[in-house]
Amino acid sequence: MWNRPWSMKEGFLIGGGLIVAGLALQQCVGQVVWDAFAWPVNGIVLAGFIALVTVIYLLRKKVYGCQFIGTYQAAIPALTYAVILTIIMGLTRQETNGTWLNDMLSFWPFVLIYVYMAIILGQVILRRALHLTNWKRDIPFMLNHLGLFLAMTTASLGNADMQRLKMITAIGEPEWRALTTNGTVKEMPLKIELKKFIMETYDDGSPKRFASLIGIKTESGKNIETTVDVNKPYEIEGWKIYQYGYDTAMGAKSEISILELVSDPWLPLVYTGIYMMLGGALCMFIFGRGVRRREKQ
Repeated sequence: MWNRPWSMKEGFLIGGGLIVAGLALQQCVGQVVWDAFAWPVNGIVLAGFIALVTVIYLLRKKVYGCQFIGTYQAAIPALTYAVILTIIMGLTRQETNGTWLNDMLSFWPFVLIYVYMAIILGQVILRRALHLTNWKRDIPFMLNHLGLFLAMTTASLGNADMQRLKMITAIGEPEWRALTTNGTVKEMPLKIELKKFIMETYDDGSPKRFASLIGIKTESGKNIETTVDVNKPYEIEGWKIYQYGYDTAMGAKSEISILELVSDPWLPLVYTGIYMMLGGALCMFIFGRGVRRREKQ
């Protein structure tokens, strides 16, 4: 054990050590507080993380542990732990500020394993990027791995900047205040006025569709009138406005409408990573077909 070259035994021990360290952190300091990573902290952390990945790669010839991180003997155990923890997350009820396994995204062992996975992924990307030899293999590889790296890091760090608020609007009364998930009042950079509540029902009187005709005024001077549905939000200046609820006692005659306002400024980066992976898969399909066609000839 621990004789060079290290094998997957050492890889599993490293991953296990991260889980033990995570459990100790969970016990000592509590769950990961993602709100502490709000902008600009998450931007600084991302830059520092990329620098750390680069330093580890540069030290690979001097420090054997850094070299090992970029091998499949390290990647397979890390992926195994990540899959197990992800399955546990899928099998347990997840809720904000839940206890340990009930809030896996803030569970230290889960976070540390995924950070380790991202470091390994970064090593693989750098090694391949500096030794490009065959573009038909390298392009799909880089798109897939870079896309995964981008999606993983930005989805995690961007979580701190995501806002999901509720706003209660009434006919003829412009509203600019919304409630956070913990009940705090937040003043918004826009005013929303309910013009009309719309409800369509089935023959038995149960709701078929409910929506709101609203007027929106922004600090930048925009004055818009639009309709929002439950699954058809209106997007303006970084905010998506969804229909959320209404006065159920009044039904179709409701004079108030509850809207949900969502802001996720890092989402375009997450989507970019996903599109890169889709592009990589498409390139693999196209180039793979070309190779098979030549082999048949």
